Amino acid sequence: MASAEPMGDISDAGSLDPESLGFMCGIEIHQQLATGKLHSRQPVILYDYTIDTIPETWPRVQRRLRASEGEAGKIDVAAKFEARRNRSFIYVKSDNAGLIELDEAPPDGHDLDAIQVALTVSAMMDMNPVHVMQAMRKTVVDGSNTSGFQRTTLVATGGAINTEIAAVGISLLTLEEDSARKLETISGGDGEVVIYTLDRLGVPLIEIATDPEILSPIHAQETSKALGQLLRDTRKVRRGLGTIRQDLNVSIACGDRVEIKGCQDLDWIPKIIELEMARQLHFYRLANELRTEIGQPPLPPNRDDDDEALEREVAKVVAELLPCELCDITENFSNCESKMVAESLADGARVLAVKLPNFASRIGSKQLDNEGAQLPRLGRELASAAKLAGVKGIFHSDELPAYGIEQAEVDAARAALELNDSDGFVLCVAPTWQAELALESVIVRARNSFHRIQKEVRNVVIKKGAPEDGTTSAMRPLPGSARMYPETDVPVMELSREMWENTCANLPPSQSERRAALASCDLSGNQVDALLGRESDDDFHAGREGNLMTGLAGLPDKAWGSLLLNRAREEVAELTEAPSVENVSLALLGFCLEMSEAGGVTREGLIPLSARMMTSGDWREYQGNADAIRSALENRAEELGIVPADSGAVEEVVARIIAERADFVAERGMGAMGPLMGVVLKELGGGADGKAVSDALKDAIMKLQ
Repeated sequence: MASAEPMGDISDAGSLDPESLGFMCGIEIHQQLATGKLHSRQPVILYDYTIDTIPETWPRVQRRLRASEGEAGKIDVAAKFEARRNRSFIYVKSDNAGLIELDEAPPDGHDLDAIQVALTVSAMMDMNPVHVMQAMRKTVVDGSNTSGFQRTTLVATGGAINTEIAAVGISLLTLEEDSARKLETISGGDGEVVIYTLDRLGVPLIEIATDPEILSPIHAQETSKALGQLLRDTRKVRRGLGTIRQDLNVSIACGDRVEIKGCQDLDWIPKIIELEMARQLHFYRLANELRTEIGQPPLPPNRDDDDEALEREVAKVVAELLPCELCDITENFSNCESKMVAESLADGARVLAVKLPNFASRIGSKQLDNEGAQLPRLGRELASAAKLAGVKGIFHSDELPAYGIEQAEVDAARAALELNDSDGFVLCVAPTWQAELALESVIVRARNSFHRIQKEVRNVVIKKGAPEDGTTSAMRPLPGSARMYPETDVPVMELSREMWENTCANLPPSQSERRAALASCDLSGNQVDALLGRESDDDFHAGREGNLMTGLAGLPDKAWGSLLLNRAREEVAELTEAPSVENVSLALLGFCLEMSEAGGVTREGLIPLSARMMTSGDWREYQGNADAIRSALENRAEELGIVPADSGAVEEVVARIIAERADFVAERGMGAMGPLMGVVLKELGGGADGKAVSDALKDAIMKLQ
């Protein structure tokens, strides 16, 4: 690890050299599995509801949580912090949540399908499985788990993932429950109320943690892509926004480890890491500047060389320099023109202030780096610390007067705090309890600026659903070992040699193997790429090989591939108002395609026919009986009027239409096909097959020319 004085320009984060700065990075991937919930037998259905659209009929319960001691008799540091936030929680019970999700019944054992997927992924990375899987409780008191903890089970350790730059070791793989989904936070005069919905609570997650062997920001991106592809190759994971999350553990030698959450867009990973390196470098330099000013020794360039006794002495000096003495200056803001201040005061808020001696011009104002991201500054760190108390933000002396706060209010604040020109201050407008907690957090953060950056969990700053500029804000202290203790309500699960050997012998094909299998089929290159991109290759092979249902023969490659890629399943689901596309059987589509290829139904009628089979109950009644299904399909096609007209009828109508519009055809040539298609199709009605009409028109026009 680096030990020389760190070099680099923080305004050009992309130019920072990871190796010389002692860069270390590991990744944690969290991936939802396409199985049932982990410790209840509830189905995984994720509802797209907001606080304004969630059904009023769904029951609600209100709870308060508190931090408790772990097995070692200690309360986790992150739990202590969360417990100080004056919050209660409302849980909205979705249709796929029961007594287990409400923490009113003991959990079931592990979902065996989820265990199998976790073992499969472990084997794909050549990991070492544990022989006995013991569920553990991981303390979580932010309200996202009704029980106050998350159940997590160690499945395997060791292993590696290969990337083009270098292989990365895998530390561990666990199976855990996803958390409840936050809908809204409501602030009040005596605390906050956070509303969660329970549809996501208990969804199985695979967590994969790498060793800190990632060499650069680009290598981190490459590793995330490799892990994501490996997980998708199982065809047992959920897809879509929010189903996979990457956490980045980042440090440089002069900083310390932080865990960055919210990295859903892989393209942003290098930028996020580069900016974190710049942030850590900036605050190392600021700490030494502040320490020099108060006559204290500078920090070593490498955290491994820190002297704990010296840091305790510096902390004592800094605590005396920065006492937590809050001042209520509400009366000085009675005529403030700031809309936010005026509205808050009208709701009963107070204006509290705290003095920051010798911090004038060190809190900072907004400046951008070479690529438009905000440069690190103490003011943002103080603000993010305050926001953890639930306030919207703070005002500080380096940015005032501004935001409707005039020089008169600034002068009054400085006078009340008895500041000199070298001193700074911070204001908070909120209910008294909240403002006090926010400013206490500000003082703690300001004191920490004399030391190495603190270990913590940070979150990528999001604006309108996407990273704003790649910078991060503080979320909570980095959890310690005290947060984990055994789960006594879930039986341990022993892994048999037979189960592990069977898993290793039946691993899913890799991406290259999947591509090779499709390349041998009668498909275009674009179809191959699209089937792999949609992860529909297994469905394609099942259809072409006649494995969808007994009695249904193999389907033609191009036609079946096109059907899978043309959103046919989604369209049928929409027509039938099915809960998801999984409710639309691929076998049903296969039977309809077979009928279409045999000329029994028009291409345009395939989707309406599939939908009618579902809504009429025919598919449910005859499922498994191929002959009965084919008979029902014929009846429904006749009923819908989508049986193709015979070729003679098509040619007769085409000939008549062209004769009636001979001048138009002579003038437009082949350009007449589009307008005439609609005329012919209307004439033939629902029995018209678009391809047959197109071919007949093309032949007739060419003959005229």
